[in-house]
Amino acid sequence: MGEGKVRVAIVDDEDSVRRSVGRLLRSAGMEVETFASGREFLQALSDSRPDFLVLDLHMPAMSGFDVCEELERAGIRIPVAIITGHDKPEYRARAVAARVAAYLPKPIDDKELIGVIAAASPPSGDMKVIT
Repeated sequence: MGEGKVRVAIVDDEDSVRRSVGRLLRSAGMEVETFASGREFLQALSDSRPDFLVLDLHMPAMSGFDVCEELERAGIRIPVAIITGHDKPEYRARAVAARVAAYLPKPIDDKELIGVIAAASPPSGDMKVIT
């Protein structure tokens, strides 16, 4: 990923979500890489690490919480926003316990997501704040 821009990885099994969130974040001046599964994302970490991770909670084979646990086991610290179309109090509680940067129900509030990423990422003159 490029120099100076906040690098965000989006992990979601739904192509439409990856595309729409990717467009949003690119329009805000971020560099985006997308992954269709948690395993695909974890394998790519050997090549580069993002500044922020947007992570779907419910995916086949490996949930968002599974990805968070793998990152923790490996000692990799990346700020995470969990996104989900299945909001439940127990998921919120587990996200808080996992110390994620945000827990966002779908449909995602664009301004809220960009604000969370901006607050958790290294300063960059390239990021636009959408108001």
